Amino acid sequence: MAASIKDVAKEAGVSIATVSRVLNDIDVVNEETKKKVKDAIQKLGYRPNIVARSLKTQRTKTIGILIPDISSQFYPEIVRGAEDVSNIYDYNVILCNSDLDVEKEKEYLRVLKEKMVDGVLYMSSSLKTEVTDVIKELGLKTVLVESSDKEKFFPSVTIDNVKAGYESAEYIIKKGNKEIAFVGVDPDAGNAWADRYTGFKKAMEDNGLEINEDLLFFGDLRTETGIKGISSILKKASSIDAVVCASDEIAMGVINNLREHQLSVPQDVDVIGFNNIYAASVYYPNLTTVAQPMYDMGSIAMRMLIKLINQKTLEQGHFVLDYEIIERDSTK
Repeated sequence: MAASIKDVAKEAGVSIATVSRVLNDIDVVNEETKKKVKDAIQKLGYRPNIVARSLKTQRTKTIGILIPDISSQFYPEIVRGAEDVSNIYDYNVILCNSDLDVEKEKEYLRVLKEKMVDGVLYMSSSLKTEVTDVIKELGLKTVLVESSDKEKFFPSVTIDNVKAGYESAEYIIKKGNKEIAFVGVDPDAGNAWADRYTGFKKAMEDNGLEINEDLLFFGDLRTETGIKGISSILKKASSIDAVVCASDEIAMGVINNLREHQLSVPQDVDVIGFNNIYAASVYYPNLTTVAQPMYDMGSIAMRMLIKLINQKTLEQGHFVLDYEIIERDSTK
């Protein structure tokens, strides 16, 4: 038979109320008594009834993490950083994959509310009003990762995606390339992915280069977008010097399709990716890419969320982390 809180109190020689205070980390219990209670818990193998405890405290010690694409190598590293911090503070994690489906995202948010999660780390394929309104309506404590909302209503952890998109394009331009294609996400998407095109466009304009509509392709961040994108571009364009991609997966799809068209990277075409996933360093040719601090994004966001849950003040509501261009073999 499983040990009860009464058994723990009897073993430690304290009241049930004292055991409850130790379990809920209330500071009025002295260290000697805390040790007695914790030793009794360990000896008896006591596990608190989470359901009963959550009904009383209105806390479940559970956090939802919503990601847009579990097949991407980008998000697991963010989740790892978040989970490492959640483990330190004894929070459990529920992982939800929306598969780039806005309706699925909204449904998952409602499910997480029903599960009584204490908060949500939200990585979204869209930050449209219809989604942010659901979060506000449900009253979910939320920290955004990778993207930030335009109103800055929600705390967030990002990089400057416009600037990073600008610098990746300028890097390619400084190689002497002029016929530069872009494969990424539609600028109207309203998220970090779309900001990369905004930066690309500005870099082209600032360097006196025209945006050729025939050299643009918008889809999602998956490899298939790279394959379809470069195939579509090559049908319309007489020539291309380089391709700026909004993700490493896109860049890999681009390179694969360029090979099918007997074009070599980087001898014929320079290609730059974005994110610096692990595969970027082992793919052939090794990808030049914009590196985001994925692990740090997750760990910082989780620390922010736990502070929110515990009603502590955030010293900084919006973290914009550093990034860097990693130069490898896919550019000359």
